[in-house]
Amino acid sequence: MPFRTVLLDLDGTLVDAFTTIHRCYVHTLPQFGRPAPTLAEVRAAVGGGLAQAMGRFLPPELVPAAMEVHLAHSRQILLEDVKLLPGALDLVRQLHARGLTLAVFTNKHADSSRRICAHLGLTPYLAGIYGAGDTPWLKPQPEFATHVLKELKADPASTLLIGDSPFDVQAARNGGFACWCVTTGTHDAAQLAAAGAGRVFTDLHELGLALAR
Repeated sequence: MPFRTVLLDLDGTLVDAFTTIHRCYVHTLPQFGRPAPTLAEVRAAVGGGLAQAMGRFLPPELVPAAMEVHLAHSRQILLEDVKLLPGALDLVRQLHARGLTLAVFTNKHADSSRRICAHLGLTPYLAGIYGAGDTPWLKPQPEFATHVLKELKADPASTLLIGDSPFDVQAARNGGFACWCVTTGTHDAAQLAAAGAGRVFTDLHELGLALAR
């Protein structure tokens, strides 16, 4: 296997948190004079960090206050609906058993990411969990990728990012490493291929078989 380090996006890649995320927007936006969004609208907005996603629904001057409301509600309901996507735990266990270094690399709030990983049994297999608030940067800013690789003592040439969105593809490109994507999150195969994903898979089962080969 050419990869020695595997970075894993969280929402839409390892876990399905869209019910929770949608509930938070439904709770938040009416407080700022906006209608409750549909699940499809929320799925289309997320990926680039909470500020950018909230900006899809609200003018810039309302975004900071709305983020506070959203995050407060998220902390309350965070673990009620979140679940592992099919094949996620098996993939993480198998890669860890092969001696690869694994880490979560996400634009989700870092504290929430750590709570979710602990709750779903992922944490013992991870060398790190890096999310929003840990650094001044988010994907796809190259500084975020550089920071994570430095923390993990990883070489970009032997690093793979597994994600579900063009933000992941661009983050990998900016960081100088490969990106494989799954269609279990926010974008379909055509969109991911157009964004430049190295390979695109239906789910983590299929991706895991490709890694094994």
